[in-house]
Amino acid sequence: HVQLVESGGGSVQAGGSLRLSCTASVYRGSWRCMGWFRQAPGKEREGVATLERDGSTSYADSVKGRFAISKDNGKNTLYLQMNALKPEDTAMYYCAATGFWCAGTPPRDFGLWGQGTQVTVS
Repeated sequence: HVQLVESGGGSVQAGGSLRLSCTASVYRGSWRCMGWFRQAPGKEREGVATLERDGSTSYADSVKGRFAISKDNGKNTLYLQMNALKPEDTAMYYCAATGFWCAGTPPRDFGLWGQGTQVTVS
């Protein structure tokens, strides 16, 4: 049974940094895309950053230049480095994986999700 487990969330002041981690119990070679998503209360889940199997990345406009997605294949772990955090970054952050390419794949087509980690920026 494959699981994704996120960690690294917490409370931080505006301008601060956090690094989220997402560790897979088993890495599936069929995953073409892994990504980070977030959902704030009363809002829809939105994509934050994605990482294709070939290493290409994509970011939401709201986080470009502040967030960076990366992966350590040896540790089966996906990261999200978040710098210059803003109160509007406050949300539950989820990692997810899909067998589809990142481009054009909506959140509903990511078949595997973690349980989420809360990020609060004040």
